[in-house]
Amino acid sequence: MTDKVNSSPAQSPADSVAWREIVLKYQQPSVWRASWQIVNTVVPYAGVWALMYFCLAVSWWLVVPLAILAGALLVRVFIIFHDCGHGSFFKSRGANDLVGFLAGILTFTPYYHWRWEHNIHHSSAGDLDKRGTGDVWTMTVQEYLESSRWKKFAYQLSRNPFILFVIAPLFLFLIRQRFPSAKANTRERHSVYAMNAAILGMAVSLTMIFGLKAYLLIQLIILMVAGGAGVWMFYVQHQFEDVYWERGEEWSYEAAALQGSSFYKLPRILQWFSGNIGFHHIHHLSPRIPNYNLEKCHQADPLFQQVKPITLFSSLKSATYRLWDEKNKKLVGYRHLRELRKQQKQSPHA
Repeated sequence: MTDKVNSSPAQSPADSVAWREIVLKYQQPSVWRASWQIVNTVVPYAGVWALMYFCLAVSWWLVVPLAILAGALLVRVFIIFHDCGHGSFFKSRGANDLVGFLAGILTFTPYYHWRWEHNIHHSSAGDLDKRGTGDVWTMTVQEYLESSRWKKFAYQLSRNPFILFVIAPLFLFLIRQRFPSAKANTRERHSVYAMNAAILGMAVSLTMIFGLKAYLLIQLIILMVAGGAGVWMFYVQHQFEDVYWERGEEWSYEAAALQGSSFYKLPRILQWFSGNIGFHHIHHLSPRIPNYNLEKCHQADPLFQQVKPITLFSSLKSATYRLWDEKNKKLVGYRHLRELRKQQKQSPHA
């Protein structure tokens, strides 16, 4: 396959309803596969924490790389949490909610509140008229040009790679997730308070074991790695040049999934740590497919393989995209604005 990013095929898969029949058989959860994924994710994660405890007496040079490894494993824990929120990890709703809550403690994320916001994301991804919940702040070229100086500054700051992939993840998981949205209902609000209490209990317990300074530093490294990687994955999944955006009645669920969600083709080891979520086009077609079935579904029919992959190398270009150009239907960088101004100066009607 080429590295060309999600360009529309001659016969767009979004125009077909065949995918509904194809995905159906991959929506069936497996207790065995789900349980094994918990074992091969949570047990190593706990084991790394134990190793860090024993390494503290030797050298921080041993602890830091272990904390980085723990951060990578935490990304996989979050995918389990994510699937539970979609009700896809286990067949049992109670099992999904229990495992989701426990995984939420490790990932510092309130289960019901996150599930509510994430479902909004799935129902509105790619809809220009419904931006603002569970997505990356994205302005159109025209909106940016018409914005005040301060709003432009805020937008540029939010799109700065250091802010977006280092500061923002820490803010999101350590601070933002501690407060419920004003639009949240009672259950979602209570889930935030319950999660805060559970996280506090975990933090106190680990502080008693590791000591305050060591625990804070280890936990910070883990969250930086997991949060940065997680935000980068989410960013690449919906921020590439030919991504799908439409307004109102022109918006299509199928097109938003197959043309507005990327197929992030990662090396096998990174695919494992990221819980197959790189098959994001399949996930957005059917959130009921558990992560351990996403690759099989992708390979099941040429319909899905028409979606061109983004590779690890080509995905780096996504960091240069800033604004949605409605006229040309693609994401562009700030350089595009300079070209527009140059064209306006050269125009005899300017």
